[in-house]
Amino acid sequence: MASKLKIGVLLSGSGTNLQAIIDAVRDEALPVEIVHVISSRPDAYGIERARAAGLSVTALNRDVYADPAAADARIVDEMRSAGAEYLVMAGYMRKLTPVVLDAFPDHVLNLHPALLPSFKGAHAIADAYAAGVKVTGVTVHLANEDYDKGPIVAQRAVEVREGWTQDDLEAAIHAMEHKLYPEVLRAVAEGRMSMDENRIIHIAE
Repeated sequence: MASKLKIGVLLSGSGTNLQAIIDAVRDEALPVEIVHVISSRPDAYGIERARAAGLSVTALNRDVYADPAAADARIVDEMRSAGAEYLVMAGYMRKLTPVVLDAFPDHVLNLHPALLPSFKGAHAIADAYAAGVKVTGVTVHLANEDYDKGPIVAQRAVEVREGWTQDDLEAAIHAMEHKLYPEVLRAVAEGRMSMDENRIIHIAE
């Protein structure tokens, strides 16, 4: 049986992807242990989800982020102290500095609600909907200093159905996120994810 992958989760909002991971650990025996959760906002609902699951939580605030490098140093200290092997960005709306990225090299996962390299940035769902595309999707990638440009780990397409509103598309995107993130974490935990000399990610079946 695969040993449990120890992850720290970073969030800023409602925490639905955190909840999807919690549920997968419980219902699907996902071999992952969430060792700590850090929120960039003290009022994020994801904090309540974490506490309801018995997870340790740190809530940061705007004042802490006045010095981004110092904020990230605190993230590193807390995640290292908790024993995190990977950091998982789950709706974390602040850009990580090299302080975190260098402390967890190629061990920071991010989730983006589009098929990168299309529709980068914070409004990917709205941008895809406005563009009238018939297919968009979800990307899990490794975070680096270039926003939304890290090596792609996995992608899943989402068909934009005729007559859908933007809210319909958003719901479909989130549903796919909740499936894909646990799948990627399982692959990492089971040692099935690797990177070649060209920094291309491969996941073995």
